[in-house]
Amino acid sequence: MDTRQFIQRDETCWEIKPYGAMRVPAIIYADAQLLEDMDQKVYEQLTNVAMLPGIVEAAYAMPDAHWGYGFPIGGVAAFDPDQGGVVSAGGVGFDISCGVRTLHTGLNIAELQPHKQALADALYRTVPAGVGSRGKIHLNHDRMHGMLTGGAKWALEQGYGEAQDLESIEEHGCMAGAEAHYVSPRARERQKDEMGTLGSGNHYLEVQRVAEIFDPAVAKTFGLHVDDVVISIHCGSRGLGHQIGTEFLKDMAMSAAQYRIVLPDRELACAPLDSPLGKKYLGAMRAGINCALANRQIITHLTRQAVATVFPGIHLGLLYDVSHNTCKLEHHTIDGQKKALYVHRKGATRAFGPGHPDLPDVFKKTGQPVLIGGSMGTSSYVLCGTEESEQRAFSSACHGAGRAMSRTQASKQWQGRTLIDELAARGIIIRSPSMRGVAEEAPSAYKDVSAVVDIADRAGLARKVARLEPVICVKG
Repeated sequence: MDTRQFIQRDETCWEIKPYGAMRVPAIIYADAQLLEDMDQKVYEQLTNVAMLPGIVEAAYAMPDAHWGYGFPIGGVAAFDPDQGGVVSAGGVGFDISCGVRTLHTGLNIAELQPHKQALADALYRTVPAGVGSRGKIHLNHDRMHGMLTGGAKWALEQGYGEAQDLESIEEHGCMAGAEAHYVSPRARERQKDEMGTLGSGNHYLEVQRVAEIFDPAVAKTFGLHVDDVVISIHCGSRGLGHQIGTEFLKDMAMSAAQYRIVLPDRELACAPLDSPLGKKYLGAMRAGINCALANRQIITHLTRQAVATVFPGIHLGLLYDVSHNTCKLEHHTIDGQKKALYVHRKGATRAFGPGHPDLPDVFKKTGQPVLIGGSMGTSSYVLCGTEESEQRAFSSACHGAGRAMSRTQASKQWQGRTLIDELAARGIIIRSPSMRGVAEEAPSAYKDVSAVVDIADRAGLARKVARLEPVICVKG
Protein backbone atom coordinates (compact mmCIF):
# COMPACT_ATOMS: atom_id res chain seq x y z
CA MET A 1 0.00 0.00 0.00
CA ASP A 2 1.21 3.52 -0.78
CA THR A 3 1.80 5.22 2.59
CA ARG A 4 1.67 8.65 0.90
CA GLN A 5 -2.13 8.34 0.98
CA PHE A 6 -2.09 8.76 4.77
CA ILE A 7 -1.45 11.36 7.43
CA GLN A 8 0.74 9.81 10.12
CA ARG A 9 -0.71 10.70 13.54
CA ASP A 10 2.02 8.89 15.46
CA GLU A 11 4.29 5.89 14.96
CA THR A 12 1.37 3.42 15.05
CA CYS A 13 -1.60 5.45 13.76
CA TRP A 14 -2.32 6.44 10.14
CA GLU A 15 -5.31 8.53 9.07
CA ILE A 16 -7.16 9.01 5.79
CA LYS A 17 -9.01 12.33 5.91
CA PRO A 18 -12.62 12.22 4.68
CA TYR A 19 -13.02 12.82 0.98
CA GLY A 20 -15.82 12.22 -1.50
CA ALA A 21 -18.70 10.44 0.21
CA MET A 22 -16.75 9.57 3.37
CA ARG A 23 -18.62 10.65 6.50
CA VAL A 24 -15.73 10.07 8.93
CA PRO A 25 -11.97 9.50 8.70
CA ALA A 26 -10.45 6.06 8.19
CA ILE A 27 -7.71 5.02 10.60
CA ILE A 28 -5.26 2.12 10.41
CA TYR A 29 -3.06 1.01 13.31
CA ALA A 30 0.26 -0.21 11.92
CA ASP A 31 3.89 0.71 11.56
CA ALA A 32 5.28 1.82 8.21
CA GLN A 33 6.27 -1.72 7.19
CA LEU A 34 2.96 -3.37 8.07
CA LEU A 35 1.09 -0.57 6.29
CA GLU A 36 3.24 -0.85 3.19
CA ASP A 37 2.68 -4.63 3.10
CA MET A 38 -1.12 -4.32 3.30
CA ASP A 39 -3.12 -4.91 0.15
CA GLN A 40 -4.46 -1.73 -1.50
CA LYS A 41 -7.92 -3.26 -1.09
CA VAL A 42 -7.70 -2.54 2.66
CA TYR A 43 -7.52 1.17 1.82
CA GLU A 44 -10.46 0.91 -0.58
CA GLN A 45 -12.63 -1.16 1.72
CA LEU A 46 -11.96 0.95 4.81
CA THR A 47 -12.75 4.22 3.03
CA ASN A 48 -15.94 2.61 1.69
CA VAL A 49 -16.96 1.65 5.24
CA ALA A 50 -16.49 5.31 6.20
CA MET A 51 -19.26 6.18 3.69
CA LEU A 52 -21.99 4.12 5.38
CA PRO A 53 -24.96 5.90 7.02
CA GLY A 54 -24.78 6.60 10.74
CA ILE A 55 -21.11 5.70 11.19
CA VAL A 56 -19.49 7.60 14.08
CA GLU A 57 -15.96 8.74 14.91
CA ALA A 58 -13.97 6.73 12.33
CA ALA A 59 -13.66 3.49 10.41
CA TYR A 60 -10.80 1.55 11.98
CA ALA A 61 -8.47 -1.21 10.82
CA MET A 62 -6.35 -3.31 13.17
CA PRO A 63 -2.67 -4.16 12.52
CA ASP A 64 -3.64 -7.58 11.10
CA ALA A 65 -6.00 -6.04 8.52
CA HIS A 66 -6.32 -7.65 5.10
CA TRP A 67 -8.77 -7.85 2.24
CA GLY A 68 -12.16 -9.25 3.22
CA TYR A 69 -15.74 -9.26 1.97
CA GLY A 70 -17.05 -5.68 2.15
CA PHE A 71 -15.30 -4.73 5.38
CA PRO A 72 -11.59 -5.49 5.57
CA ILE A 73 -10.82 -8.33 7.95
CA GLY A 74 -9.56 -6.49 11.01
CA GLY A 75 -12.18 -3.77 10.48
CA VAL A 76 -14.04 -2.00 13.30
CA ALA A 77 -16.90 0.46 12.90
CA ALA A 78 -19.70 1.73 15.17
CA PHE A 79 -23.10 2.97 14.09
CA ASP A 80 -25.59 5.20 15.89
CA PRO A 81 -29.21 4.01 15.53
CA ASP A 82 -30.40 7.56 16.29
CA GLN A 83 -28.47 8.88 13.29
CA GLY A 84 -29.72 6.42 10.68
CA GLY A 85 -27.05 3.84 11.51
CA VAL A 86 -26.94 0.53 9.69
CA VAL A 87 -26.00 -3.08 10.30
CA SER A 88 -23.95 -4.85 7.65
CA ALA A 89 -23.63 -8.61 7.30
CA GLY A 90 -20.29 -7.98 5.59
CA GLY A 91 -19.19 -6.06 8.67
CA VAL A 92 -19.71 -9.15 10.82
CA GLY A 93 -18.41 -11.77 8.40
CA PHE A 94 -19.52 -15.21 7.33
CA ASP A 95 -18.14 -17.14 10.29
CA ILE A 96 -20.28 -15.39 12.88
CA SER A 97 -18.66 -15.27 16.33
CA CYS A 98 -15.56 -17.12 15.25
CA GLY A 99 -13.36 -16.86 18.31
CA VAL A 100 -10.75 -18.29 20.65
CA ARG A 101 -11.02 -19.86 24.08
CA THR A 102 -8.06 -20.88 26.20
CA LEU A 103 -8.03 -23.57 28.88
CA HIS A 104 -5.63 -24.15 31.76
CA THR A 105 -4.39 -27.73 32.12
CA GLY A 106 -2.45 -27.55 35.38
CA LEU A 107 0.41 -29.34 33.59
CA ASN A 108 3.88 -28.05 32.87
CA ILE A 109 5.83 -28.81 29.71
CA ALA A 110 8.08 -31.39 31.41
CA GLU A 111 5.01 -33.40 32.44
CA LEU A 112 3.58 -33.22 28.92
CA GLN A 113 6.65 -34.14 26.89
CA PRO A 114 6.62 -37.95 27.40
CA HIS A 115 2.94 -38.06 26.41
CA LYS A 116 2.83 -35.67 23.44
CA GLN A 117 2.12 -38.29 20.79
CA ALA A 118 -0.56 -39.97 22.89
CA LEU A 119 -2.28 -36.65 23.59
CA ALA A 120 -2.10 -35.60 19.94
CA ASP A 121 -3.74 -38.88 18.91
CA ALA A 122 -6.42 -38.60 21.61
CA LEU A 123 -7.38 -35.05 20.63
CA TYR A 124 -7.43 -35.86 16.91
CA ARG A 125 -9.54 -38.93 17.55
CA THR A 126 -12.03 -37.09 19.78
CA VAL A 127 -12.54 -33.69 18.14
CA PRO A 128 -13.76 -33.86 14.51
CA ALA A 129 -11.86 -31.54 12.15
CA GLY A 130 -11.86 -30.74 8.45
CA VAL A 131 -14.19 -29.71 5.64
CA GLY A 132 -17.67 -31.14 6.18
CA SER A 133 -16.69 -32.70 9.51
CA ARG A 134 -19.60 -34.13 11.50
CA GLY A 135 -19.98 -34.74 15.20
CA LYS A 136 -21.92 -37.29 17.22
CA ILE A 137 -24.56 -34.73 18.22
CA HIS A 138 -27.70 -34.53 16.11
CA LEU A 139 -30.01 -31.55 16.58
CA ASN A 140 -33.72 -32.03 15.96
CA HIS A 141 -36.00 -29.00 15.78
CA ASP A 142 -36.33 -28.51 19.55
CA ARG A 143 -32.63 -29.01 20.29
CA MET A 144 -31.71 -26.65 17.46
CA HIS A 145 -34.00 -23.98 18.90
CA GLY A 146 -32.51 -24.47 22.36
CA MET A 147 -28.97 -24.18 21.02
CA LEU A 148 -29.70 -21.02 18.98
CA THR A 149 -31.29 -19.25 21.93
CA GLY A 150 -29.18 -20.67 24.74
CA GLY A 151 -25.59 -20.83 23.42
CA ALA A 152 -23.06 -22.23 25.88
CA LYS A 153 -25.74 -22.24 28.59
CA TRP A 154 -27.72 -24.72 26.49
CA ALA A 155 -24.59 -26.84 25.98
CA LEU A 156 -24.04 -26.87 29.73
CA GLU A 157 -27.62 -28.01 30.30
CA GLN A 158 -26.96 -30.88 27.88
CA GLY A 159 -24.01 -32.00 30.00
CA TYR A 160 -21.20 -30.34 28.05
CA GLY A 161 -19.10 -28.42 30.53
CA GLU A 162 -19.04 -26.95 33.99
CA ALA A 163 -21.14 -24.17 35.52
CA GLN A 164 -18.07 -22.04 36.25
CA ASP A 165 -17.24 -21.98 32.53
CA LEU A 166 -19.98 -19.42 31.91
CA GLU A 167 -18.26 -16.76 34.03
CA SER A 168 -15.33 -16.70 31.63
CA ILE A 169 -17.24 -16.38 28.35
CA GLU A 170 -18.36 -13.15 26.70
CA GLU A 171 -22.07 -12.52 27.41
CA HIS A 172 -21.76 -15.24 30.10
CA GLY A 173 -22.18 -17.82 27.36
CA CYS A 174 -25.51 -16.65 25.95
CA MET A 175 -26.15 -13.75 23.56
CA ALA A 176 -29.39 -12.00 24.45
CA GLY A 177 -31.78 -11.01 21.69
CA ALA A 178 -31.31 -14.12 19.56
CA GLU A 179 -34.30 -14.82 17.29
CA ALA A 180 -34.07 -18.44 16.20
CA HIS A 181 -37.07 -18.14 13.87
CA TYR A 182 -35.03 -15.83 11.62
CA VAL A 183 -32.49 -18.61 10.99
CA SER A 184 -33.48 -20.31 7.74
CA PRO A 185 -34.20 -24.02 7.28
CA ARG A 186 -31.11 -24.25 5.06
CA ALA A 187 -28.87 -22.80 7.78
CA ARG A 188 -30.33 -25.21 10.34
CA GLU A 189 -29.84 -28.15 7.98
CA ARG A 190 -26.18 -27.28 7.53
CA GLN A 191 -25.63 -27.18 11.29
CA LYS A 192 -27.67 -30.11 12.59
CA ASP A 193 -24.69 -32.52 12.59
CA GLU A 194 -21.80 -30.04 12.95
CA MET A 195 -21.89 -29.20 16.66
CA GLY A 196 -18.64 -29.99 18.42
CA THR A 197 -16.53 -29.79 15.23
CA LEU A 198 -13.58 -27.57 14.31
CA GLY A 199 -14.21 -27.26 10.60
CA SER A 200 -11.40 -26.21 8.27
CA GLY A 201 -9.38 -23.15 7.25
CA ASN A 202 -7.44 -21.49 10.05
CA HIS A 203 -9.45 -23.19 12.79
CA TYR A 204 -7.56 -25.36 15.24
CA LEU A 205 -7.24 -26.96 18.63
CA GLU A 206 -3.74 -26.28 19.92
CA VAL A 207 -1.76 -27.42 22.95
CA GLN A 208 0.61 -24.59 23.88
CA ARG A 209 3.47 -23.80 26.25
CA VAL A 210 3.64 -20.46 28.02
CA ALA A 211 7.00 -19.35 26.63
CA GLU A 212 7.30 -15.77 27.83
CA ILE A 213 5.66 -13.43 30.35
CA PHE A 214 5.53 -9.69 29.64
CA ASP A 215 3.36 -8.53 32.55
CA PRO A 216 3.90 -10.74 35.61
CA ALA A 217 1.12 -9.18 37.71
CA VAL A 218 -1.58 -9.60 35.06
CA ALA A 219 -0.26 -13.03 34.08
CA LYS A 220 -0.58 -14.14 37.69
CA THR A 221 -4.22 -12.99 37.74
CA PHE A 222 -4.78 -14.91 34.49
CA GLY A 223 -3.11 -17.98 36.03
CA LEU A 224 -0.22 -18.06 33.55
CA HIS A 225 3.39 -18.98 34.37
CA VAL A 226 6.36 -19.84 32.19
CA ASP A 227 6.28 -23.50 31.03
CA ASP A 228 2.61 -23.93 31.90
CA VAL A 229 0.63 -25.92 29.33
CA VAL A 230 -2.62 -24.45 28.04
CA ILE A 231 -5.02 -25.49 25.28
CA SER A 232 -6.61 -23.04 22.84
CA ILE A 233 -9.64 -23.65 20.61
CA HIS A 234 -10.24 -21.48 17.54
CA CYS A 235 -13.50 -22.00 15.65
CA GLY A 236 -16.93 -20.47 15.06
CA SER A 237 -20.49 -21.06 13.90
CA ARG A 238 -19.60 -23.40 11.01
CA GLY A 239 -22.14 -23.78 8.18
CA LEU A 240 -24.95 -22.04 10.04
CA GLY A 241 -23.10 -18.74 10.34
CA HIS A 242 -21.98 -18.87 6.73
CA GLN A 243 -25.53 -19.46 5.54
CA ILE A 244 -26.91 -16.59 7.63
CA GLY A 245 -24.31 -14.25 6.16
CA THR A 246 -24.93 -15.42 2.59
CA GLU A 247 -28.71 -15.04 2.79
CA PHE A 248 -28.83 -11.67 4.51
CA LEU A 249 -26.15 -10.14 2.30
CA LYS A 250 -28.36 -10.95 -0.68
CA ASP A 251 -31.47 -9.55 1.01
CA MET A 252 -29.63 -6.38 2.08
CA ALA A 253 -28.24 -5.77 -1.41
CA MET A 254 -31.69 -6.15 -2.94
CA SER A 255 -33.25 -3.81 -0.35
CA ALA A 256 -30.67 -1.00 -0.47
CA ALA A 257 -32.70 1.15 -2.87
CA GLN A 258 -35.82 0.69 -0.76
CA TYR A 259 -33.97 2.19 2.20
CA ARG A 260 -32.35 4.88 0.00
CA ILE A 261 -28.88 3.57 0.78
CA VAL A 262 -26.23 4.21 -1.86
CA LEU A 263 -23.69 1.41 -1.56
CA PRO A 264 -20.09 2.28 -2.43
CA ASP A 265 -19.59 -1.47 -2.89
CA ARG A 266 -22.30 -4.12 -3.25
CA GLU A 267 -20.39 -6.25 -0.73
CA LEU A 268 -21.17 -3.57 1.88
CA ALA A 269 -24.87 -4.38 1.67
CA CYS A 270 -26.58 -3.21 4.84
CA ALA A 271 -29.92 -2.23 6.33
CA PRO A 272 -30.99 0.44 8.83
CA LEU A 273 -30.75 -0.81 12.39
CA ASP A 274 -34.37 0.12 13.04
CA SER A 275 -35.71 -1.48 9.83
CA PRO A 276 -37.50 -4.85 9.74
CA LEU A 277 -34.61 -6.34 7.74
CA GLY A 278 -32.01 -4.91 10.09
CA LYS A 279 -33.82 -6.32 13.11
CA LYS A 280 -34.20 -9.71 11.44
CA TYR A 281 -30.49 -9.87 10.72
CA LEU A 282 -29.58 -8.88 14.28
CA GLY A 283 -31.85 -11.63 15.60
CA ALA A 284 -30.37 -14.25 13.28
CA MET A 285 -26.80 -13.03 13.83
CA ARG A 286 -27.21 -13.27 17.61
CA ALA A 287 -28.46 -16.82 17.15
CA GLY A 288 -25.28 -17.43 15.13
CA ILE A 289 -23.23 -16.10 18.04
CA ASN A 290 -24.96 -18.59 20.33
CA CYS A 291 -24.18 -21.36 17.87
CA ALA A 292 -20.47 -20.53 18.03
CA LEU A 293 -20.50 -20.28 21.83
CA ALA A 294 -22.24 -23.66 22.08
CA ASN A 295 -19.82 -25.17 19.58
CA ARG A 296 -16.74 -24.09 21.52
CA GLN A 297 -18.38 -25.26 24.74
CA ILE A 298 -18.97 -28.75 23.32
CA ILE A 299 -15.41 -28.88 21.94
CA THR A 300 -14.19 -27.93 25.41
CA HIS A 301 -16.07 -30.91 26.84
CA LEU A 302 -14.60 -33.22 24.19
CA THR A 303 -11.13 -31.83 24.87
CA ARG A 304 -11.51 -32.55 28.57
CA GLN A 305 -12.51 -36.10 27.75
CA ALA A 306 -9.50 -36.58 25.45
CA VAL A 307 -7.04 -35.14 27.97
CA ALA A 308 -8.47 -37.38 30.71
CA THR A 309 -7.55 -40.50 28.71
CA VAL A 310 -3.88 -39.48 28.88
CA PHE A 311 -3.81 -37.54 32.15
CA PRO A 312 -6.52 -38.96 34.45
CA GLY A 313 -7.71 -36.54 37.09
CA ILE A 314 -6.48 -33.39 35.31
CA HIS A 315 -8.94 -30.49 35.43
CA LEU A 316 -9.13 -28.06 32.51
CA GLY A 317 -10.36 -24.70 33.78
CA LEU A 318 -11.39 -21.94 31.38
CA LEU A 319 -9.27 -18.79 31.22
CA TYR A 320 -11.54 -16.91 28.79
CA ASP A 321 -13.50 -17.10 25.54
CA VAL A 322 -13.55 -14.19 23.05
CA SER A 323 -15.31 -13.71 19.72
CA HIS A 324 -14.02 -11.73 16.77
CA ASN A 325 -16.83 -11.64 14.15
CA THR A 326 -19.75 -9.83 15.79
CA CYS A 327 -21.96 -6.77 15.95
CA LYS A 328 -22.89 -5.85 19.52
CA LEU A 329 -24.82 -3.06 21.20
CA GLU A 330 -22.38 -1.28 23.52
CA HIS A 331 -22.07 2.09 25.24
CA HIS A 332 -19.20 4.32 24.18
CA THR A 333 -18.40 8.01 24.64
CA ILE A 334 -18.70 10.17 21.51
CA ASP A 335 -17.91 13.89 21.82
CA GLY A 336 -18.23 13.65 25.58
CA GLN A 337 -21.63 11.95 25.48
CA LYS A 338 -22.35 8.31 26.32
CA LYS A 339 -24.06 6.69 23.34
CA ALA A 340 -25.59 3.30 22.61
CA LEU A 341 -23.80 2.11 19.47
CA TYR A 342 -23.75 -1.04 17.36
CA VAL A 343 -20.08 -1.98 17.10
CA HIS A 344 -19.06 -4.18 14.18
CA ARG A 345 -15.87 -6.14 14.75
CA LYS A 346 -14.84 -8.25 11.79
CA GLY A 347 -11.65 -10.13 12.52
CA ALA A 348 -11.20 -7.92 15.59
CA THR A 349 -11.42 -8.73 19.28
CA ARG A 350 -13.30 -6.89 22.00
CA ALA A 351 -10.77 -5.49 24.49
CA PHE A 352 -12.59 -3.92 27.44
CA GLY A 353 -10.29 -2.19 29.90
CA PRO A 354 -10.09 -2.32 33.71
CA GLY A 355 -13.31 -1.59 35.57
CA HIS A 356 -15.66 -2.31 32.70
CA PRO A 357 -19.01 -3.46 34.13
CA ASP A 358 -19.37 -6.36 31.68
CA LEU A 359 -16.22 -8.09 32.92
CA PRO A 360 -16.12 -10.83 35.58
CA ASP A 361 -14.88 -9.59 38.95
CA VAL A 362 -11.55 -11.40 38.57
CA PHE A 363 -10.70 -9.26 35.52
CA LYS A 364 -12.03 -5.92 36.81
CA LYS A 365 -8.53 -4.73 37.79
CA THR A 366 -6.62 -6.12 34.83
CA GLY A 367 -8.97 -5.64 31.90
CA GLN A 368 -10.34 -8.36 29.64
CA PRO A 369 -8.12 -11.21 28.44
CA VAL A 370 -7.56 -10.73 24.69
CA LEU A 371 -6.63 -14.00 22.98
CA ILE A 372 -4.61 -13.64 19.77
CA GLY A 373 -4.17 -16.79 17.70
CA GLY A 374 -1.04 -17.23 15.64
CA SER A 375 -0.76 -19.09 12.38
CA MET A 376 0.08 -22.80 12.33
CA GLY A 377 3.50 -23.35 13.88
CA THR A 378 3.91 -19.81 15.24
CA SER A 379 3.36 -18.18 18.62
CA SER A 380 0.01 -17.04 19.94
CA TYR A 381 -0.45 -14.28 22.51
CA VAL A 382 -2.50 -13.36 25.53
CA LEU A 383 -3.10 -9.63 25.96
CA CYS A 384 -5.36 -7.58 28.21
CA GLY A 385 -7.69 -4.69 27.47
CA THR A 386 -6.69 -1.13 28.35
CA GLU A 387 -8.55 2.02 29.31
CA GLU A 388 -6.85 3.76 26.39
CA SER A 389 -8.43 1.35 23.89
CA GLU A 390 -11.85 2.94 24.49
CA GLN A 391 -10.54 6.12 22.87
CA ARG A 392 -8.50 4.33 20.22
CA ALA A 393 -11.03 2.01 18.55
CA PHE A 394 -14.14 1.36 20.65
CA SER A 395 -12.19 -1.02 22.95
CA SER A 396 -11.02 -3.26 20.11
CA ALA A 397 -7.80 -5.07 19.24
CA CYS A 398 -6.43 -7.38 16.55
CA HIS A 399 -7.46 -11.05 16.39
CA GLY A 400 -4.51 -12.87 14.84
CA ALA A 401 -1.66 -12.60 12.38
CA GLY A 402 -3.71 -11.78 9.28
CA ARG A 403 -3.11 -13.44 5.93
CA ALA A 404 -0.26 -12.26 3.73
CA MET A 405 -1.30 -14.38 0.74
CA SER A 406 -4.38 -16.27 -0.42
CA ARG A 407 -4.99 -19.94 0.34
CA THR A 408 -4.63 -20.73 -3.37
CA GLN A 409 -1.23 -19.05 -3.49
CA ALA A 410 -0.12 -20.86 -0.34
CA SER A 411 -1.18 -24.29 -1.64
CA LYS A 412 0.89 -23.71 -4.79
CA GLN A 413 3.97 -22.70 -2.81
CA TRP A 414 4.02 -25.32 -0.04
CA GLN A 415 3.39 -29.04 0.37
CA GLY A 416 1.46 -30.17 3.44
CA ARG A 417 3.58 -33.24 4.12
CA THR A 418 6.78 -31.21 3.94
CA LEU A 419 5.41 -28.63 6.37
CA ILE A 420 4.35 -31.31 8.85
CA ASP A 421 7.83 -32.81 8.76
CA GLU A 422 9.49 -29.41 9.19
CA LEU A 423 7.30 -28.57 12.17
CA ALA A 424 7.90 -32.01 13.68
CA ALA A 425 11.64 -31.28 13.55
CA ARG A 426 10.89 -28.23 15.70
CA GLY A 427 8.95 -30.37 18.21
CA ILE A 428 5.49 -29.38 16.96
CA ILE A 429 3.05 -32.20 16.21
CA ILE A 430 0.42 -31.57 13.53
CA ARG A 431 -2.70 -33.69 13.09
CA SER A 432 -4.94 -32.93 10.11
CA PRO A 433 -7.14 -34.86 7.66
CA SER A 434 -6.05 -32.62 4.77
CA MET A 435 -2.55 -32.06 3.40
CA ARG A 436 -3.92 -29.26 1.22
CA GLY A 437 -5.42 -27.66 4.31
CA VAL A 438 -2.02 -27.72 5.99
CA ALA A 439 -0.39 -26.13 2.95
CA GLU A 440 -3.01 -23.38 2.87
CA GLU A 441 -2.20 -22.52 6.49
CA ALA A 442 1.59 -22.45 6.08
CA PRO A 443 3.15 -20.10 8.67
CA SER A 444 4.66 -17.89 5.97
CA ALA A 445 1.24 -17.38 4.37
CA TYR A 446 0.50 -15.07 7.31
CA LYS A 447 1.94 -11.85 8.64
CA ASP A 448 4.36 -11.95 11.55
CA VAL A 449 2.02 -12.22 14.51
CA SER A 450 4.66 -10.84 16.89
CA ALA A 451 4.85 -7.63 14.81
CA VAL A 452 1.04 -7.35 14.78
CA VAL A 453 0.82 -7.83 18.55
CA ASP A 454 3.65 -5.38 19.15
CA ILE A 455 1.74 -2.68 17.27
CA ALA A 456 -1.44 -3.44 19.23
CA ASP A 457 0.57 -3.04 22.44
CA ARG A 458 2.35 0.16 21.39
CA ALA A 459 -0.87 1.69 20.07
CA GLY A 460 -2.64 1.09 23.38
CA LEU A 461 -5.24 -1.23 21.87
CA ALA A 462 -4.29 -4.02 24.29
CA ARG A 463 -1.27 -4.80 26.48
CA LYS A 464 0.94 -7.85 26.05
CA VAL A 465 0.73 -10.38 28.88
CA ALA A 466 2.18 -13.69 27.64
CA ARG A 467 3.45 -15.50 24.55
CA LEU A 468 2.38 -19.09 23.84
CA GLU A 469 4.34 -21.57 21.71
CA PRO A 470 2.60 -24.45 19.89
CA VAL A 471 3.28 -28.02 20.96
CA ILE A 472 0.40 -29.94 19.31
CA CYS A 473 -1.98 -28.61 16.66
CA VAL A 474 -5.14 -30.37 15.46
CA LYS A 475 -6.58 -28.63 12.41
CA GLY A 476 -8.89 -29.10 9.46
